[in-house]
Amino acid sequence: MAKNLRLKAARAAADLSQAELAEKAGVTRQTINAVENGDYNPTINLCISICKALGKTLDELFWTDDD
Repeated sequence: MAKNLRLKAARAAADLSQAELAEKAGVTRQTINAVENGDYNPTINLCISICKALGKTLDELFWTDDD
């Protein structure tokens, strides 16, 4: 699984740390780190929570052309 650079960039643009995004999404900082690094495939519910916290769509953060 590839790194999710769009998630990392969106989090940085929102001026949120991994811990702050994790709190908003209801998960641990380690989970956000694993998603950003491509070490964890998040559930659709987690993807939606992350998108809501960042004001982004699923397509903007999680869809890739090679899926």
